[in-house]
Amino acid sequence: MKGHVFKTILKHYMPSNTPQNRGVNFQVDVNQYTHIQIKEKDRHTDCSIIIQLKQQVDNSLLAVRVINHKYNVVEKEIFAMTKRGLKIATIGGGSSYTPELIEGFINRYQALPVKDIYLLDIEAGHQKLKIVSELASRMVEKSGIDLKIHATLDREEALKDADFVTTQFRVGLLDARIRDEKIPLKYKKIGQETTGAGGFANALRTIPVILDICHDMERLCPDAWLINFANPSGLLTEAVLNHTNIKAIGLCNCPINMVNDLAEKFHVNSEEIYCDFVGINHLVWAQRVLLRGKDVTSQAVDLICDETAKEVMANIPEIHYHPEFLKTLGMVPVSYLKYYYMQPEMLDDCLYAQKNKGVRGEVVKKVEDELFELYKNPELNIKPPQLAERGGAHYSDAACSLIDSIYNNKGDIQTVNVLNGGTNLDLPYNAVIERNCVIDGNGAHPITIGHTPLKIRGLLQVVKAYEQLTIQAAITGDYSAALQALTIHPLVGSAEIARCILDDIIEQNKEYLPLFHK
Repeated sequence: MKGHVFKTILKHYMPSNTPQNRGVNFQVDVNQYTHIQIKEKDRHTDCSIIIQLKQQVDNSLLAVRVINHKYNVVEKEIFAMTKRGLKIATIGGGSSYTPELIEGFINRYQALPVKDIYLLDIEAGHQKLKIVSELASRMVEKSGIDLKIHATLDREEALKDADFVTTQFRVGLLDARIRDEKIPLKYKKIGQETTGAGGFANALRTIPVILDICHDMERLCPDAWLINFANPSGLLTEAVLNHTNIKAIGLCNCPINMVNDLAEKFHVNSEEIYCDFVGINHLVWAQRVLLRGKDVTSQAVDLICDETAKEVMANIPEIHYHPEFLKTLGMVPVSYLKYYYMQPEMLDDCLYAQKNKGVRGEVVKKVEDELFELYKNPELNIKPPQLAERGGAHYSDAACSLIDSIYNNKGDIQTVNVLNGGTNLDLPYNAVIERNCVIDGNGAHPITIGHTPLKIRGLLQVVKAYEQLTIQAAITGDYSAALQALTIHPLVGSAEIARCILDDIIEQNKEYLPLFHK
């Protein structure tokens, strides 16, 4: 690598003193198009954000977006897609989120020439698929663009020659989510659809299904990108990347919502805020917040300490941290971290909600019923504003932005779920992390981290261990791995309670967990 010159686009940058950069020195002239020369000079670097190159140089993983021989391949693939127009397959097309996805593609049509969108669902979701696809067709007709909506129950038809596949399905539908939330509460443990025992049950059901989808992709559209925002997103993405040959990137709406929330608090546009995210899905911290390039992390923490500060996520209770805790943390935590940092308070809220209005899944079921009544209206031809109440706002828009950046080889920065590959030195190489990445035609390239701060490292490591044991259990039906996964999770923390919860999960999900009933 010595003496080679590479081109890259760096639209955002910030200083980095991470130990992962030891052994090389990067000389960076930051312009719209920047040349980066890599030279082995000394044992220190204070270079700006750089994009991870999955090769080792002097025993260190570098972070550089390289335009190499693969670049020509990317250009050819993009040319082929442009010539015929893009085909998108959406697994879980009958989801209430689909209108946001359609709106995202309509708004980007000039840059992202999508010609066909296949909305795929299962027989149990057939009626919702019909309603959603008809609304999607009205939205497209209103826009006047040349795009066709196809509703289908045939997975082969949807996947055949697709360029991008998006996943937004829920195995067992909302009834399974409601069970996921109620089972832990029976044992006075937090019930939540993606975190703790509820997320565990969801993962056991969903991992085999997404792997099955990916095996069909290997046969029907092997070059397609999988953009996953089915939950639990990080767990599913890690299973796909470690057990299939599919190119996959996971998405969560938390980072984009956190950025938008901070922009609102600072009274600026979201483009002026940059958050340096570190962690894993639903366990991520903005360890630095920049406003127009200036570090405003302490001011951001002060703003969220305000008692009038509103909760970022619609599905998380309005319970506030003690200001002293947040100030000593010195970071902006994702909303889901309340379940870890404030377990007693969050458990009390879950139990109160269950008694008085139902668990979150029951609330969502009512919201969805109302949404689908709206969607049925033949006069409706836009995404209704009520969709924001669903709790997953911006998922679909984030997916469209990601696809746009891959297709157009943008080199911009987005926060996604990708393989660690040495980016975070405190987590396994094959783990999936949630991290700021540069997105181009070759995918997502995570920005190097090095070691994480000690105050968050232990929690990250134990939850990642839980995730990897859960994937093992889901793929093999290994009861031992499942029991150990639940036992070490910080929201369970008891071998005996873990055993009781696990047995209930297996019993109440018989039709979805055949590997555990051999």
